Amino acid sequence: MTDRRSFLVSAGAFGTFSAVSLCGCAFKRAGRKPVARFGMVTDIHYADIPPDPKRHTIIGRRFYRESRFKLDEAVAVFNRRDLDFAIELGDFKDFTRNRSETLACLDEIETSFSAFKGPRYHVLGNHDFDCLTEADLFSRLVNDRELMSSGHYTFMVNGITFVVLDACYDSNLDHYSENNPWDDANVPPEELIWLEQVLRDAEGPAVVFCHQRLDPFADRRHLVRNAQAVRTVIERSRRVKAVITGHQHNGAVNEYKGIAYYSLRALVCETGEGSNSFAETEVFADGSIAVTGWQRALSCAAGTGPT
Repeated sequence: MTDRRSFLVSAGAFGTFSAVSLCGCAFKRAGRKPVARFGMVTDIHYADIPPDPKRHTIIGRRFYRESRFKLDEAVAVFNRRDLDFAIELGDFKDFTRNRSETLACLDEIETSFSAFKGPRYHVLGNHDFDCLTEADLFSRLVNDRELMSSGHYTFMVNGITFVVLDACYDSNLDHYSENNPWDDANVPPEELIWLEQVLRDAEGPAVVFCHQRLDPFADRRHLVRNAQAVRTVIERSRRVKAVITGHQHNGAVNEYKGIAYYSLRALVCETGEGSNSFAETEVFADGSIAVTGWQRALSCAAGTGPT
C-alpha cells in the first residue's frame, strides 16, 4: 500500500488531486481544527464478473473485480489517518450470475470493509438490491459493531449529528427489493417526518448522507425525485451545512442556499495506477466541511453559508 504522498505522485497523467473553491473560499482550513474526521468511499460495485465491455459516458468502464483491492487500499489509508469512522455511500456490491454468488461477493466486500479499525457505516444504494432484499443485506452488513437494522438512521460524533437517508423507494413508495429502479428514487413521507424531527432535536450541526443526489445541479436521472421536499426540510432546520452523496459516478461539488453538496466519485471506474477514488472529510464546529480526495476524487472546502 502507498501513502498519500505516493498517491499524489502516482496519479500522474490523471491529474487527480484537485482543489475546488466555493463562494470564493480557497481550499484551505485557515488553521481551524476539525471536531470530526471520517473516511468515505462510494459505488464500489464489487462483483466477481468481468469488466464492462464499453465505457459509461465520460467515466469509463467498470472493473468490478478490482473494487475489492481498491477498497483494501482505501481502508489501509483510513487506518493510518486516525479517523472517527468510515462510511460507504451505497452500491456496495453489484449483480453476479445468481443470488448465492451475489451474497458471497457481499460477504467478501464486507470483510474488506471490516478491516477498518473503528466504527463503520453503510448507506443503501440501488445496486445493493438488484437481486437481494433488505433482510439479505441487514443480516450481513454491520454498522458500528451491530447488524444494520434500518436504511435510515442517525449517530453522533463529538457534537455533530450524522444522518443517513434511505431513498431506495420507487414512485409507488415501495422499497426496492430484488430489483434496481436506479432512476426512480424517493424519500417517503414518514422518513421526511423522521428527518425533520432528528434535525429539530439536534443540539449542534448536522451532516446528511444519501446514496442518490439531492442537489438541484444533479443529472435528473440521478436525483431523488422529491429532492426539493428533502432540501426544504434540510434548509429549514438551519442545522445542515453539508450533504454528501454518491450514485452519479463522475462526482461533483456544488453549493446551494449556503449548503455544500459533495458527490464522491465512484470507486469502481477505470483501472490501473491512480484510478482509485476515496476521500477524507473534516467537519468543523460550525458544521462546515473540508474534503481531501485521493487519486480521482475531488477535494474541496465547503459549507460557507450563513449559520
